[in-house]
Order: sequence, then structure tokens, then C-alpha cells
Amino acid sequence: IADILPDTAAFQWSRTEPPQALLDLVASPDYQPMVVFPASYAGADRQVLSAPPSGKPPLFIMLDGTWTEARKMFRKSPYLDALPIISVDLSRVSAYRLREAHADGQYCTAEVAIALLDLAGDTEAAGALSSHFSRFRERYLAGKTVHKGSVTATGTENV
Repeated sequence: IADILPDTAAFQWSRTEPPQALLDLVASPDYQPMVVFPASYAGADRQVLSAPPSGKPPLFIMLDGTWTEARKMFRKSPYLDALPIISVDLSRVSAYRLREAHADGQYCTAEVAIALLDLAGDTEAAGALSSHFSRFRERYLAGKTVHKGSVTATGTENV
């Protein structure tokens, strides 16, 4: 994502000591911060967005990890509780083949970012990220060793 969107920042998650740079971004009047997460996890009082509001540039906060880790980060990050949630509905089958999803409807971070960029109207960045992600996936899978049972027989003459 950062290869395509240079203003991307990544932070190590901490329940008790959130990174000050993240807190500063969330508090910045220059952005409209929102947590990217399924709407079904929002409490009754939490605002849920289906698209970024117009006005300020969106600041998408993506909880990147396994599904179990992301749910934990969502539940245990009180410094994000006041922010609205933006939920994307990806109606296509995930193209991510590097690790198997535990359930339908689970997508890798890059796929969600592509959908968010489309929602925000940045189709150029969405297309660039989609192409970049496809190349990454193809190259990764091409270089991955496939472990299959095999027998190798080498014949030599006049040993």
C-alpha cells in the first residue's frame, strides 16, 4: 500500500501505549479519521459510514493482522472508540492466495485498501494498487516452493 500511497504510515499496535504519531494524525484537523472494520462490530452509538464524507481527506485506519488479531485491536483500542467506522462490502471472492481465509468475506489488507480508494473516488490509485498487488501475488506464488512427494532417480554411466 505504501508503495502506491506514499503518505501511508504504519504503527506497531499497543493497547496501553498508542504511538503518539498515530494519536496526532487522528487529532489532526486536516483529516477525517475513520476505522476500517465490519459494521457488525459497531456498538449502537458508533457512527458507521458506507463511504467517506466529503470535505477533508479521509484518514483510513486499517487494523492489519490476522482476523483474530484485528478483532482484538478493535476491541482493545479505546483511543479509536470515538471514531466512525467505515465498512466496505466486497462482493467478490478474495484473490489473496498466500494464506487461506478462515471464512468467506475475509480479505487481505490490500484488497480492502483498493475498495476504500474506489469508495473515496481515487480510481487511479485503486487501479495502481490493484495492479501492484496482482504483480506481488504472482511473483510471490511463482517463487514459493511447492512441497509435493517426489522421487528422484539419477542415472550415471561408468561411475
